[in-house]
Amino acid sequence: MLLHHEFVKTAKKQGDKIAFIDRGIDRKFSYNEALTDVLCFAEQFKQYKDAYLGIMLPTSAACGLSMIAAHMSAKVPVMINYATGAEKNCEYAQYKVGFKTILTSKALLEKIRCPLIKGMIFIEDILADISIKEYDETARRAALPADKILATLPAGSDDDTLLILFTSGSEAQPKAVEMTHKNIGSNLRAMANHLSYTEDDIFLALLPYFHIFGQTCTFWMPIILGSTIVTYPNPLDFKTVCKIIREEKCTTAFGTPAFLIGYLKQSKTGDFVSLKKLVAGADKTTRWMEEEYLNKHHIEILGGYGATETSPVVSCNRLGRNKPGSIGEVLAGVQVKIISPETGEEMPRGEQGKILVKGDLIMKGYLGDPEITAQRIQDGWYDTADIGILDEDGYLWHKGRLKRFVKIGGEMISLVNIENEIEKFLPEGVSCCVVELPHAIKGAEIAVAVSAPVNEKLIISRLKNRLHNLAIPKKFIVIGELPRMGNGKIDFKTTTEIAQKLNAQQS
Repeated sequence: MLLHHEFVKTAKKQGDKIAFIDRGIDRKFSYNEALTDVLCFAEQFKQYKDAYLGIMLPTSAACGLSMIAAHMSAKVPVMINYATGAEKNCEYAQYKVGFKTILTSKALLEKIRCPLIKGMIFIEDILADISIKEYDETARRAALPADKILATLPAGSDDDTLLILFTSGSEAQPKAVEMTHKNIGSNLRAMANHLSYTEDDIFLALLPYFHIFGQTCTFWMPIILGSTIVTYPNPLDFKTVCKIIREEKCTTAFGTPAFLIGYLKQSKTGDFVSLKKLVAGADKTTRWMEEEYLNKHHIEILGGYGATETSPVVSCNRLGRNKPGSIGEVLAGVQVKIISPETGEEMPRGEQGKILVKGDLIMKGYLGDPEITAQRIQDGWYDTADIGILDEDGYLWHKGRLKRFVKIGGEMISLVNIENEIEKFLPEGVSCCVVELPHAIKGAEIAVAVSAPVNEKLIISRLKNRLHNLAIPKKFIVIGELPRMGNGKIDFKTTTEIAQKLNAQQS
């Protein structure tokens, strides 16, 4: 199915039902209004000749509608990260994908202090250029039956590219990921069935649409289901987010652990009474956070797992079938196997190895990087480069990135496992990231980058009965606030570089 075509069908079915509650501008859009706006935007976008349309807008109705409108004007949206180095990301996207036009907002550029870049157009100007006459004519077109509207739109197949997203770049240079209509369409259907979402749900959309987590779970899934989406552009405005959940009676929310901890601390008892499902992804959850949500709000955190390249959801816990600490049951239609990183042989249930995923959710490929694509996808199996376990009940357990294992004394040491243990003894408000440092004799040693000074001797003494001796870190390096990606996840690559630089200076 072509998702912009499915949107038309949903919009015609839902009519005057509210599609968006945009809390960034305090405005509501019905499905009828959303369809009219999309068709108006599409006419404006047709004047730009690029096959791609860069989009750098905050999480909002305008961003979502612009993505659909891009397809209606025969263009592929390229989503650009404005949270970390917007200027650099714009120029990199233009170079990597090969396009010129970037739709953005004057207000956003001013807020993030991003300079004007050649090829930028502004949503404010697009809106100003739509006359009352044009809008009225488009509204009459939007009032036509769905089949007559669809007959005027570009045709295609579900193997066509739906959008371009960029990997986080937390461990290497960002790659341009081509996602098809089939990829995200299959994943939204599987996720909706897995967690029993319906058109009656009210989705809180805080995650940026330049990340796959936000794209599938807080845009395409609810807009195709015919649900209501409550958007807000700043997920770090913790107090306001709690207020929005309470006032709009959101029934479901998605977030990274870093965001969810912020909401937990700023919320009051009763704020989340409407929430039925709270899904965490993109990073590991902690037992402390899960217990605090249960105690304070009687809400289970449903941990899930995925990647940009897998549309994103591979597995997720669900109410009544929640295994805390796991990353949930594999979704229907998705195949997962665990293989030995050394031999490539499939491991039996309960044995640790590398996670491979297969199914319609697997990306089309990395645009312009066929060799890397071939390395990561073989015989339809996508190599996640994550280490995990598939248990007897079909639940996945994440043990860390393959790149976040270090070999010391012949042993493979998981940096993520060390972090999990250290976090139990950190003072409140202090975060950590375990990194690898070069060592002249051993080749490598383990250190801990922390956001503030800690009692190192006490932590090390407590780790002695919990970790292998080779896994106990010998150094703690205070680097201040740990750098994070736009989704709140710690930027492991940058953190490691800072820690290695500070260690060299102190040696």
